[in-house]
Amino acid sequence: MHVVDSSGWIEFFVGGHNAGLFDAKIQDHQNLLVPTIVLHEVGRFLIRKGGRDAALEATLQMQRGLVVDLDASIAFLAARLGIRYQLPSADSIVYATAQSHSATLWTQDDDFQKLPGVRYIRKR
Repeated sequence: MHVVDSSGWIEFFVGGHNAGLFDAKIQDHQNLLVPTIVLHEVGRFLIRKGGRDAALEATLQMQRGLVVDLDASIAFLAARLGIRYQLPSADSIVYATAQSHSATLWTQDDDFQKLPGVRYIRKR
């Protein structure tokens, strides 16, 4: 199982230099988990960048994976991990979602760079 965080999705949707590195994970719908906070962050970014229709199309594509809602156990785990690793709230929710499903987190976000269970890809 894997989780692509917002930075990876955005890289994919805007066709950035590292888009291809996230493509295989994004296309593997059977093993892709999508935290609701990632839907929110990517949708918000794309509404600002490309408009409502582009954001809607992108978030529909994201929902081909399994959307994971923020429930009480993930929220509590996020609180603990956020304190332990000094993560902002949204990042701690993404990381807790991956950890609670024994999934690998794929990201370009420096906040996750040295955490267990993370595949960090340096942004070019």
